Amino acid sequence: MWRAIIQEDFVYFMRILLPWVFMLKAFLLLIILAKRGVNMGIVVQKFGGSSVATTDKIRKIASAVTRRKAKGDSLVVVVSAMGDTTDELIELAKQVTDNPDKRELDALMSTGEMISSSLLAMTIKSMGYEAVSYTAYQIGIKTSGNHCKSLIEDIDDSKLMEAINEGKIIIVAGFQGINDEGDITTLGRGGSDTSAVALAAKLGGICEVYTDVDGIYGVDPRIYKEAHKLKEIDYEEMLELASLGAQIMHSRSVELGQKYGIPIYVGLSCSDLEGTIIREVKHMSMENKPITGIATNDDDVAITIKDLPLGITTISELFGRISARRINIDMISQTAPIKGKVNITFTIPGSEINDCMGILTKFTSKENIIIDEDITKFSVVGIGMKTTSGVAGTIFKLFSENKIEVKMITTSEIRITCAIKRQDKLKAVKIVADAFGL
Repeated sequence: MWRAIIQEDFVYFMRILLPWVFMLKAFLLLIILAKRGVNMGIVVQKFGGSSVATTDKIRKIASAVTRRKAKGDSLVVVVSAMGDTTDELIELAKQVTDNPDKRELDALMSTGEMISSSLLAMTIKSMGYEAVSYTAYQIGIKTSGNHCKSLIEDIDDSKLMEAINEGKIIIVAGFQGINDEGDITTLGRGGSDTSAVALAAKLGGICEVYTDVDGIYGVDPRIYKEAHKLKEIDYEEMLELASLGAQIMHSRSVELGQKYGIPIYVGLSCSDLEGTIIREVKHMSMENKPITGIATNDDDVAITIKDLPLGITTISELFGRISARRINIDMISQTAPIKGKVNITFTIPGSEINDCMGILTKFTSKENIIIDEDITKFSVVGIGMKTTSGVAGTIFKLFSENKIEVKMITTSEIRITCAIKRQDKLKAVKIVADAFGL
């Protein structure tokens, strides 16, 4: 009898004590790992061109990075080229030829990030910390697609993990990759953002993007001084704003963040000011906020093709060839057919006019092609529009009252985009931002 009671008491106490024993062991293990210098989290930080524009700024970045390292994080730092280096390299190429070969242009432009990554690694080493800089080739950032706007396919993380386990601060040249032929490729404007988020996804870390602004605003504060900073913004909203001209984040980096569930923090370099987090937002209050932000884009042109023979085959072939050249088409409108012919209008980036014209002239004469460069794409974006009616009506009423001409319109569940005259941009931003409290 006593034996049975003792056994029952023993089982009872073991059930109580065992969880605490395991927790104590785990706690002691964390202490041991910390004492051995083992880092407990991987953080991918990205610093833009303005943040590393001078050697003084590079020293400030190095100080901020080493302070973060001292807190116990494993750091992978992605850098852009210094200041306006990329633009200067492109201009240099155009001084030797009006039409630089894109393979060689990629090789030239990639040197900008190599310079800033090497300088930052040198600076960090001079502060007594272990650091190493890597190019895309050295860490196997594999890309596909056309030169000057390639896509990241995969990253070989073996060398990165080896350096991380050795306690080194890793500096990566952003914006670049290596294709199947072993050629250097670049990811397009803002591609360092894409590099950073891709690395965070591959390494299972978090991503922090540091730039010359202190977060993401509902409206560009340079054109609307009363703009409010957002504490957080949904992936979908940020993706729309980025693709529509908001220059804070590259749209492909937001897509990667959404695909792999990587929250992206955007903040001011070397500052304690609170920034903005891009992540999935499920707050019920979003239903009461129809518009989160406004984006404008002056870089597009509208192309109209007159008297195009009506037929799905012709239109399909036309846009198929444009797509094959990776020319991004946004807004499209078509007139009603008259005598078997239609007019089609669409917008593309102004930088793609020459490539696009080479395709269009195979379908019609130059006399039938009209290019309108006097457009601004004005867009309002917000998840709240899914459940709020009357947003479009309010905007068009405001435009009508202020004599703002709308040339084209496209919509989705969470955005409304209008092509308006460039001279009306600031007026349109102010009246809509005022009306919706942005």
